[in-house]
Amino acid sequence: MDELCALLLQAGAHRYGEECVSQLEHALQCAYLAEQEGASSALIIACLLHDIGHLVDGGDAGTTRRGIDARHEERGATFLNRWFGQAVTEPVRLHVAAKRYLCATEATYFAMLSPASVRSLGLQGGTFSAALAKAFMQQPYAREAVALRHWDERAKEPVAYTPELSHFVPYMREHLVTV
Repeated sequence: MDELCALLLQAGAHRYGEECVSQLEHALQCAYLAEQEGASSALIIACLLHDIGHLVDGGDAGTTRRGIDARHEERGATFLNRWFGQAVTEPVRLHVAAKRYLCATEATYFAMLSPASVRSLGLQGGTFSAALAKAFMQQPYAREAVALRHWDERAKEPVAYTPELSHFVPYMREHLVTV
């Protein structure tokens, strides 16, 4: 728990790529939106930690601008697997695929993407075909990843109220699988 919080507070204090918020602000906003809409505690934690892959192992700052997909969703899910079960890690692992799915299935979704998210979409494989979209939704936790992705896009406000990180610690403790 201390390691996760320290990572979010220290490495997460820096700007989130080209967005107008820090990684921590983005994480808190995403988790708070999920909480406000009545998401499960596991999904709230997935929202809080969905971009942790950007921060682990020295981070991946600037990779998208250099044309590299750092696969932060896989790095993050693998990192979190030490402490959490699939109800937390799978929405994290699937949140990039959820963006690809939403671009294929919701006519207005692509227009909501920030320029940085549009750039990364191309590196991540682009919009799903109809067949890939259908297959994606057959996966366990796909619906949770889609919900996470909707909050993810809305969680980039330069000025937004959120509780402190400590507010979400009880949710994290509730879902710890190892100590």
